[in-house]
This record gives sequence, structure tokens and C-alpha cells, in this order.
Amino acid sequence: MTEIEWWDYDDAAELAKAVAGDIQFVIESALDARGSAVIALAGGKTPFPAYEHLAKAKLDWKKVTIIPTDERVVKLGDPLSNVTALAKIFLPKGARVMPIVPEATPDYKAAGGSADALMQDLHWPLDFCLLGMGGDGHTASIFPGPDLDEALNGPRERRALGVMPDPLPPEAPVARVTLSRASIASARALMIVVTGADKRKVLEQAISEGPSSPYPIGRVLADVELPVDIHWSE
Repeated sequence: MTEIEWWDYDDAAELAKAVAGDIQFVIESALDARGSAVIALAGGKTPFPAYEHLAKAKLDWKKVTIIPTDERVVKLGDPLSNVTALAKIFLPKGARVMPIVPEATPDYKAAGGSADALMQDLHWPLDFCLLGMGGDGHTASIFPGPDLDEALNGPRERRALGVMPDPLPPEAPVARVTLSRASIASARALMIVVTGADKRKVLEQAISEGPSSPYPIGRVLADVELPVDIHWSE
């Protein structure tokens, strides 16, 4: 069973500072050990205050590559683009922020294949992966839908794939590219950041159910061998 450690905070501001400090430590350790760092960061509103704190850290950002854990199949610059939001924070620091969906395309499977090919050039496994979670229990863009089994059980060497959530989330009704479960589970360090009592209840249930969970995040975590830190606040 995956080793889980919960870290609870009084508010979102305290959570953001703590998360930023932990990510900074992981990046510094990777730079010391390997001379570079490759990290995957989640989109969504919850972790971005932590990213803003992290961007203030005195790091050798030129040696840090950042990819999104998942991306909407939209053009760069679109308000729905995760990498566009990450780039606004980290490109001015000198980090390499890597677009994994360079253009919108109706063929989301091809978009996933292109993203996977791009990631083959990165050193692997990831030094760090930060996951969020939706209220429906999805993580990254591992959603219920026709591509769920492939995202969870596809070839271990596949780093990313295209997926079509079913139903499509109303706030972003588009296809996605996501890291696979194998990519996430192989990371050297894995963190989950969530807020709110309802999401905590879903996450606790998903963890307890493990590989039989109807929630994608429960099935993702069931495959993880390293300890997982969960940072939570109301």
C-alpha cells in the first residue's frame, strides 16, 4: 500500500508557502545530484499561489525544465492553456517551460503522440510531480471516459497520451493530453495539493479503495511505490 503523509494548514496562504518550500528543496536536490531538474506541475487555481512563491526562490532556473502534468488541446495563449499560465510565472526566471500541445488539433490522439515524443528527449523519471484533484476524483487529465484504461494501464514507457473526458468538464469542454499513470508513479517525488473538505473526503475514500476505486486518483496512487505527501487546507 502506498505510504501517504498528510500535511494540514490553517489556510491557503500557509499551504502555498509550505508547498513552494518543499518544491524548492526537491529542485535544489536534483540540481546537486544531476545538474538539472525536470518537474511536472498541475494547472488549476489551487497551486498557483505556491508557484508564485516558488518563482521568488534563488535557483539556477536555466537548468530547470517545467512541463504541465496535463494540457488542454488548445492553441498556446488560450486562457485554457496550462502551459501558458505556467510560462507567465517561470519564463521570466529563465526556466524552460515546455509546451506539450503546441497547437489545437481535432485529433487528440495525435496530440498525445506528439507530446509523448517530445518528452522522450527529457531525462526520466521526473524529479518531481505535483498533482491536483477535481471534485470528481480525476487527477492530471486522467478522467472517466473512453481513454481511462489506456491512461492507467498503457505501456510503461509511454509518458503522455491524448484523452477525451466523458462527460466533458463544463469549465473546459475540450480534449486533453495527460501524463500517464506510469509516468506519474515513476517520479522521484510526488505531491498532491488540494483544498476544501469535500475534496479531502473524496481523496481519503479514493486512497482507501485503492486499485478498485471508481475515482481515477485512487487508481493512480495504488501504483505508487514512493511516499506521497498530501498538502491540504480548507
